[in-house]
Amino acid sequence: MLQARLDRFFGLTASGTTAGREVIAGLTTFAAMVYCVAVNPMIMAEAGMDRASVLSATCLIAVFSTTLMGLLANLPLGVAPAMGSNVVFAIILVKQMGVPWQAALALVCLTGLVFMVMSLTRIRERIAHDIPDTLRIGIQVAVGLVIMFIGMRNSGFVVPSPSTFVTMGPITSPKVLMTLAGFILTPVLVARRVPGSLIISIIALTIVGLFLPNGKGGTITTWPAHIFALPRWPHETAFQLEPLYLLHHIFYVLPMLFFFLCTELFGTLANLLGVVTATGMVSENGRIPRAREAFITDAAGSILAPMLGTSIVTVYSESITGVHAGGRTGLTALVIAGGFFTALFLWPLFMIIPPQATAPSLLMVGMMMFQGVRHLDLSDLKESAPAALTFIIALLTGNLINGMAIGTFSYATMALATGRGRAVSPVVWGLCVIFIMFFVVSAQMHGHHG
Repeated sequence: MLQARLDRFFGLTASGTTAGREVIAGLTTFAAMVYCVAVNPMIMAEAGMDRASVLSATCLIAVFSTTLMGLLANLPLGVAPAMGSNVVFAIILVKQMGVPWQAALALVCLTGLVFMVMSLTRIRERIAHDIPDTLRIGIQVAVGLVIMFIGMRNSGFVVPSPSTFVTMGPITSPKVLMTLAGFILTPVLVARRVPGSLIISIIALTIVGLFLPNGKGGTITTWPAHIFALPRWPHETAFQLEPLYLLHHIFYVLPMLFFFLCTELFGTLANLLGVVTATGMVSENGRIPRAREAFITDAAGSILAPMLGTSIVTVYSESITGVHAGGRTGLTALVIAGGFFTALFLWPLFMIIPPQATAPSLLMVGMMMFQGVRHLDLSDLKESAPAALTFIIALLTGNLINGMAIGTFSYATMALATGRGRAVSPVVWGLCVIFIMFFVVSAQMHGHHG
């Protein structure tokens, strides 16, 4: 009876799958993406947000968005807070630019609303078409490099140095050795295609941390008082949005609004394309089935996520693992959502995970984002210079906007200098104006502070 109902609703037979296969696929994807429950709260805590509340918010929004993806779009995709955007939120928007996290959440909510309008109209496709690949790849790689650096810094693997600015931590330190072991072993698990390799690596390192001294009389990992506990409502972070700050500092935060929009647009588009192509679900003319529903799900998730206390959500590329296991419909997504629901009850276990255990996973996420470089024609300076400037400057100045701005200026100048000025889209010229306004406002704000 239930089998027949599921078949009717999700079209299992038509998609060439069975309920059993969908359950296994859902569990496979959940195992591959559950690391976000450990990593996202750790990153958002950098913004001064309560880690336990962000953990609950992460699980709740993953349950909501992934369920919606299953029921509305009928696609086998997991949706959760985006890795990369959370780093930009906590490190760049809050710590470097000094935006209060409550106002930063309001900015994310605004991004979700704008993205929803774009998804319901044709604007989304137009903008996606108008942003040159070189800038898109440059931004993607820049975020990947920043993520790797955050993992290394938080774990104590890299430390400040007076002569070279950063250097490796002391090799005799248990924290450095534990992180180094993870850096070497985690890529091995991923390369060997071990299912759920990132969460396996996090669990293994967390257990090792129970036996290693932290240099302060305790161990790197501390055993929790309870393993199971009732889910916590994210009291500290839910419904704390501060939209008024945005009104007063609109030109200052505009580049970040653009960044989050880009991430929504391209992150979801790239992951959708990657996963759907792997299933062979793409139609003859390269169209993605039910893409509009998938984008609407994403936008709805990104409007609700900041209300609970986390950054924008995206379709996870880890969904490919479930697709390889045979997942074809929204039933897979419902199983993934069920996994995140159970994680709500295991929050004391997730809370003990030390930064040394998550650093290797951040390194792997960064490496995946770095792979965009292979789409650049490195022999053509018109294409490679703007991308390289974007990610090198973002990494070395520790500021994504610097990289995005200089990469954009470089792209426009290159085009003008080589007689291709007409090829530059209005979106790129608009970006140049946004970045100039940002630098002017930013200089004034620093002038007042200085």
